[in-house]
Amino acid sequence: MKIVVQVEKSGSESNASLLRRFSKRVKTVGHLQLSRAIRYSTRTKSALKKKQDKLKKIAKFKNIQELRKEGKIKDVFQR
Repeated sequence: MKIVVQVEKSGSESNASLLRRFSKRVKTVGHLQLSRAIRYSTRTKSALKKKQDKLKKIAKFKNIQELRKEGKIKDVFQR
């Protein structure tokens, strides 16, 4: 997909206003949003990877609970 944006300088228009008009036109076309969406898009996780991540989270939570019971970690919500 190729999007062409052209802006021509009119009369005694300054370069700053020309750049401002160009950047506004680029924003309205949506070219930057599209390119950023493509650049920073993430792949969807596979079912196995989701399961492994969830199991790691559960194991970490259980480990923290054990350390709290043993008194090695002070509970954040207690004063």
